[in-house]
Amino acid sequence: MDPECSRLLPALCAVLADPRQPVADDTCLEKLLDWFKTITEAGSSLLLLQDSPCLVELLFQVLKPQDLGSGVLSFGLRLAGILAAQEDCFQYLQQGELLPGLFGEAGPLGGAAWTAPTVRSGWIQGLRSLAQHPSALQFLADFGALDTVFSLQGDSSLFVASAAGQLLVHILGLSMQGHPGAQPSPQACDWPACAQKIVGHIEESLGSSATPRVMQALNVLTTTFAHCHSPWTQGLWVQLSPLVACLLERDPVPAAHSLVDLLLSVARSPALSSDSGLWVMLAQTLGCLSPTQAGPLALGILKLQDCPQELRTQASDVLLQPLACVLQAAAQAPGPPGLLAGPVGNSAVVSTLLSSRSACVGLLCQTLAHLELLQPMAPSPWPQAPMLGAAVTVLQFCNGSAVPASDVGSRLCVVLAGCVRVQRAALDFLGTLSQGTGPRESVTQVFAVLLDYLRSPDSSPTVLKKAFQATLRWLLSSPKSPGCCDLDPHTRLFLGELLPVLQKRLCSPCWEVRDSGLEFLTQLTRRWAGQAGFRQALLASEVPGLAKQLLQDPESYVRASAVTAVGQLSSQGLHATPASPGHPEGPQSLLLDLLHILSADPEGFPRRAVMQVFTEWLRDGHAEVAEDTERFVARMLQVASQDLDWEVRVQALELALVFLAQTLGQPGPHCPYTVTAPEAAPPGRLARALQALCRVQLFEFAFRALFDCDRPVAQKSCDLLLFLRDKAAPYDGPQEAGGGPDVASLEATLQRWRAGEQGPPLGPLEPEAVLAVLRSMDLEGLRGALAESSDHVEKSPQSLLQDMLATVGILGDNQADCY
Repeated sequence: MDPECSRLLPALCAVLADPRQPVADDTCLEKLLDWFKTITEAGSSLLLLQDSPCLVELLFQVLKPQDLGSGVLSFGLRLAGILAAQEDCFQYLQQGELLPGLFGEAGPLGGAAWTAPTVRSGWIQGLRSLAQHPSALQFLADFGALDTVFSLQGDSSLFVASAAGQLLVHILGLSMQGHPGAQPSPQACDWPACAQKIVGHIEESLGSSATPRVMQALNVLTTTFAHCHSPWTQGLWVQLSPLVACLLERDPVPAAHSLVDLLLSVARSPALSSDSGLWVMLAQTLGCLSPTQAGPLALGILKLQDCPQELRTQASDVLLQPLACVLQAAAQAPGPPGLLAGPVGNSAVVSTLLSSRSACVGLLCQTLAHLELLQPMAPSPWPQAPMLGAAVTVLQFCNGSAVPASDVGSRLCVVLAGCVRVQRAALDFLGTLSQGTGPRESVTQVFAVLLDYLRSPDSSPTVLKKAFQATLRWLLSSPKSPGCCDLDPHTRLFLGELLPVLQKRLCSPCWEVRDSGLEFLTQLTRRWAGQAGFRQALLASEVPGLAKQLLQDPESYVRASAVTAVGQLSSQGLHATPASPGHPEGPQSLLLDLLHILSADPEGFPRRAVMQVFTEWLRDGHAEVAEDTERFVARMLQVASQDLDWEVRVQALELALVFLAQTLGQPGPHCPYTVTAPEAAPPGRLARALQALCRVQLFEFAFRALFDCDRPVAQKSCDLLLFLRDKAAPYDGPQEAGGGPDVASLEATLQRWRAGEQGPPLGPLEPEAVLAVLRSMDLEGLRGALAESSDHVEKSPQSLLQDMLATVGILGDNQADCY
């Protein structure tokens, strides 16, 4: 602890111990605890107490019957735990009976303050910090702390209840660390007293008729097996697994979700997964739980590495049953034999689907989400064709186009009609299935139902967005024509039907729909611009022209998406064709439109998008940019320098970096921010490049950005100038060595900018003067300073103590940090 903090600490402790003083908020107390934890982790807690006796005095004040706030009481309990985590300090605090007073009946535990959840939480956290050594275990036993922890498992505060369970897990693990022998006896009577008491409590809770108590026990076991893989956990599971199995005999199974978490935690444990009885219990559990409860267990089983094939098949059947029922309800064959094994009309699944709208929707959404997670793992066999049919059928039930084949189907038509939640889940799953292959008939059905959703006036904006995303995934995975790289006839036919729908959606009165359509167009163009069939179909449609019109959309998000879309179209030569000789609509017109948005749009999103498009155009050598690159770059930097949006200025620096790399002849893919310095440019090329950089006024823009009030802008500029300085390392201009009036003038201007003054423009610059200034600047130091958080000074311990004292008037206002 530094001397200034040592000087301030006694005054702060006095403030905290005085119930009449207003106490700092909980955030300051948390920071103070973090500071003490850092000190004790780096050194001796006992030495800290000896050097700062005010801390012990504060803890004794917490024991006195006075009206200290609950925040201060909690702070004192947690501080005591942090200090007592080291055994010598624990013994020191024990000598004064301080710890029994704080954590026993004589402390907050037996007073009115215990009614505050903050105090109960602080008591638990203090014990959690304290319980790090054998002496702590004896302390817990002597003062009956475990019984209090047991009761807090059912606390009305979820945070307190959860912390109590976590504390039991920690104490159990700590008590077993010192147990002799690598293979503890399965009999709990041979275990340490602390462990015996916890295991006995868990056994009692598992046999309870109260579901909350069962859940508490299951949660403690789940955490134990998840975090501890020592051999003694085998004995624990042998001891308790019969009681866990007995839960399956109850109807309904209590705390089913917690039971699933426990069994999967045991199955993932390296110390327990070889137990053959575990697989039997998992199979039994799959048959005892309801379809909704069994789904997460089935998914977890299928994710296990070492799992018997018979159990894996059973888990697959559980996951697939809801979709099998949907297929049967719509008179769709469930697919080739063996892919959807088991009885298709499972009565429990049918009952859940028909019991209520919420139950049906919940089961289907859960099933679709689980299968979506499972598909990338490609379990064998993966029933791709039935899965496609099921996803399509679910979507048809939702939009009313399914033909019911039974009473179940008729009920599903009513329950699922217009259900947005199921539609979104089914479209997500359908998009995931694009990663696999399926028969042509199934793929045709997929495209048909996607078109139905994109066309339907009843599709909500969120559903349309999902439909566009699924359509994109299926289009990008569609096969190419044999012997060529163009689209196959089926895809071209679908594209011909899709583009008129896209045109309609770009004219939607709902801005979210217009935005989704533009995003779809951008992504498809980026991936398919080289496909002749796509180019032909797109240019024959009105889509490019509509996208350009949306540059004037009243919604800023749509304007930003339109900028990105038309920029991508223009890059690929797919911009709108001239409507008539009197109304030219060429690239030059688009360039002027985008410049107008960059200069005049009142919202930041479109302006950021324009700068990103221009950066891509410069990087890709767009025809309009290549015509006069220097003029283009100079204009962009001039406009961006006046923009109040820091993201626009950052993107302008990225554009400047691209121009810099191109001018110096550096390949585009090279990253200028790597640790290794870039290779220096040849002197002749470097001289010409520096002249070009001066002509576009890149240095003025970069130097102003270096002192920008927005840190990301300054960081980007610093990286750019460091890159340039390293590239120009061997350059030795004729005026540089002497320093000259240009260098002095430039340095003086930069000093004024650093001080926050605006000042006049730099005017024409000589490369030699710029390089001389660059080499004189401590850019590495500046980059280091910019990398620090903006509140690094205010986050210091000294600043924290000063602020807390200033709130009660101990320090003058000028001694406190204002932030």
